[in-house]
Amino acid sequence: MTPWIDDARAALVTDLYQLTMVQAYWHEGLTAPATFDLFIRRLPPTRTYFLACGLDRVLRYLETVRFTDEALAYLATLPHFGDDFLAWLADFRFTGSVRAVAEGTPVFPNAPLLEVTAPLPEAQLVESFLINQISVQTMIATKAARVVRAAQGRTVADFGMRRMDGTDATMKGARAMYIAGVEATSNVEAGRVYGIPVTGTMAHSYIEAHEDQGAAFRAFAGLYPGTTVLVDTYDTLRGVRRVIDLVQTESLQIGALRLDSGDLSALAKGARGLLDDAGLTDVRLLASSSLDEYKIMDLLADGAPLDGFGVGTRMGQSQDAPTLDTVYKLAEYDGRGRMKLATNKGTFPGRKQVVRRTDGDGTLAGDTVIRDGEALESGNLDGTLLLREVMRDGERTEAGRESLATIRERAQTLLGRLPARLHRIGDEASVEPYPVAVSAALQAEADRVRAEIEARAGS
Repeated sequence: MTPWIDDARAALVTDLYQLTMVQAYWHEGLTAPATFDLFIRRLPPTRTYFLACGLDRVLRYLETVRFTDEALAYLATLPHFGDDFLAWLADFRFTGSVRAVAEGTPVFPNAPLLEVTAPLPEAQLVESFLINQISVQTMIATKAARVVRAAQGRTVADFGMRRMDGTDATMKGARAMYIAGVEATSNVEAGRVYGIPVTGTMAHSYIEAHEDQGAAFRAFAGLYPGTTVLVDTYDTLRGVRRVIDLVQTESLQIGALRLDSGDLSALAKGARGLLDDAGLTDVRLLASSSLDEYKIMDLLADGAPLDGFGVGTRMGQSQDAPTLDTVYKLAEYDGRGRMKLATNKGTFPGRKQVVRRTDGDGTLAGDTVIRDGEALESGNLDGTLLLREVMRDGERTEAGRESLATIRERAQTLLGRLPARLHRIGDEASVEPYPVAVSAALQAEADRVRAEIEARAGS
């Protein structure tokens, strides 16, 4: 038995209460069409936007989710489930539809990222997996977009695999980072699966295994001409001088030097001076070591002559904002709007659409959440509709089959259209939020449904 989660095992990657609710719905005959909204309630203090990511994996799951004989045998050992329900699960298929914001689109709190419409048991069962995948990938993509922005056009590579939370996160994270603008990953399997360029240098152990670092540089560059070598295992600037000596006396081909410890700004300036004085102006300087957008911004503000960054744990874990308040809430059942009234956690009823407005220069100006089918009023709700049908009757539409290259290009284009204030790093709490409004018609429907609920509660 293997713990690896593939398509065949994904059905049980859920919370127990999803299955117990589904069995209860099924026994009660509550199987009419239902619509659920997936959205993020609020921005973390250090975020001004989110970059939507994870839809491709969601659609893959919905296409393939099945209860295998092994899964059913396990459920049969639990005290909750009857044989009749397990027989129903044996034939389970997702048959519903999905509308979603395209991956690589900047999004904001309290506007639907994704809408599922399906028979109530089907729509309920998939909640946990959908929240997991959208949350993790959107969280990482958003962090990576900020890191890329801070690098100001310099190369950023994903070095995060070793300290991320499990192998699934390393795979989905590498894809999310690439969508956000990261250029390469150290994760070889992610390179194979997604076609992302792979990159890497060497570890300190390689240097330490040789009698001296010059021998290590000679051997590695001899095997991989034009490679990057790590120069800070011992004395950093002495390592730089050793590289220069080998290039000048043995014509060793070195493409870049990596700095991984110490005062990166001062060492980069010292290394750049030594390289330039030796005429090695084409040798690049790369930095790693607990980097994130804040540290990169500080390094560049200090004039550090760095050409690229390897960013690991802090990007892969989204260290300053490691969770998102993502929810999946019932909005309609059997043709009637449903909503939650709880304080600070209220929702809006019915199927919805998100209208995005732009200024004359293409800058994103604001979103309005409207009732689905609500007429767009000139000068008020004119704009682009963000929710697209990506699955119908359990099968992807053409809009749900986008290439990674298309998604990455969209992200770069739309991130460039965010208002400049949303790109600020370090004082996010003082930034004027991006406006997300609710249309008058949707508010009126919410008021009507609220009144119905309160009348029933008082009767």
